[in-house]
Amino acid sequence: MIHLLKEVGRGKRGARDLTYEEALQAAEAILGLTATPAQIGAFFIAERIKMESVEELEAFVSVLRKHAARSDLPQGIDCAGPYDGRKSSFMSTIATSFVLAAAGLPVTLHGSASLPPKWGMTLADVFAAMGISDPSLSRELCLEAARQTGVLYAHAETWCPPLAKLRSIREELGMRTVLNTAEKFADYGHSPFLTFGVYHNTVFDRLGRLIMNLGYERAMIIQGSEGSDELYIHRPTRTYRIEHGEASLQIIDPESFGLDTPLPEVDWTPAEQAAVTGQVL
Repeated sequence: MIHLLKEVGRGKRGARDLTYEEALQAAEAILGLTATPAQIGAFFIAERIKMESVEELEAFVSVLRKHAARSDLPQGIDCAGPYDGRKSSFMSTIATSFVLAAAGLPVTLHGSASLPPKWGMTLADVFAAMGISDPSLSRELCLEAARQTGVLYAHAETWCPPLAKLRSIREELGMRTVLNTAEKFADYGHSPFLTFGVYHNTVFDRLGRLIMNLGYERAMIIQGSEGSDELYIHRPTRTYRIEHGEASLQIIDPESFGLDTPLPEVDWTPAEQAAVTGQVL
């Protein structure tokens, strides 16, 4: 691990991107916990300064998937929102997922307890407020619920145990790491379709190339509400569509669909999220 740290930790000008094979070594050491906490923290910080390459991200995704449990349910769409949560907007993904499932498209949702840097409210918090999910639920129970409803919720740290073991380091660092992106590609449902939320459209091209490399049939990267994969209903949303090996920028304007919806002032607690979701459904 030390020799890899020397390559990524030479500073903004001296650091270089790891090759895919080198990044695999780093990912195995970190997710397999053979690297020390100091080495893991140093790697995360160095990558944050340098910025992860497509090859490095792909390597971490590959190793994460190897460590993750993945379902054998009918394939559908994976909705990858922010694991660090939300603070000031409605999580429409939950209600939308059940509508899609009722129409015949299975949906995979995933997340964890809140993480840096935002420490916002997560899907796990809202499901807990509904009384229908908890990190301690077994994968078998989650899969059985998915068979009945068409919606699978995977608590990431239950389905991919290395993420639970790395939580304390991530909390102590208090910043985004390579895992903030890679963990959202764990693909617990073997989904050919993907929506992926981001905060900044500057990552569109890099993530678009990663998605192509990972082999998704169709995907949309969305600069949505609070970094989520949910479109704004009161202003245009920038998206990046990937299909058949090609990518294109698309602006989705709610006015073009006849929507002109001012946002209400709401204190979005988990209980309020759960209540409004029930009202929508």
